[in-house]
Amino acid sequence: MRERIEAFLDRRNVFAVVGASRDPSKYGYRVYLDLRSAGYRVYPVNPHAEEILGDRCYPSLEDLPVKPDVVNLVVPPGVTERVVRECARLGIRRIWMQPGSESEEALAFCRERGMEVLHGVCVMVERRRLGP
Repeated sequence: MRERIEAFLDRRNVFAVVGASRDPSKYGYRVYLDLRSAGYRVYPVNPHAEEILGDRCYPSLEDLPVKPDVVNLVVPPGVTERVVRECARLGIRRIWMQPGSESEEALAFCRERGMEVLHGVCVMVERRRLGP
């Protein structure tokens, strides 16, 4: 699993945080801020926000100006199930399900399509383990 985490966190990867939030108390805000502060190229995705931390927020993955290498999900399991289908349709192969966002249906969907998935581990914790 360590090698997969390192591959997901490669500095060349472009991230999208689905469920990014304007609320500093929410994990969607914290994950977006953490990746952004660490120097990753990262896009916030939330259909209910126009801007997060001064950055344009996108309503869906399809609206992003580039295809992300990694989609980080900070949403309820039911939303995760919809988003992984969107990822498959767009050809996005790497999905990071934050703790609490995973569902058996979403995991099975990704497995059946050969998508790479991380779940049960937090992107912020793992990024800090790898160092600056």
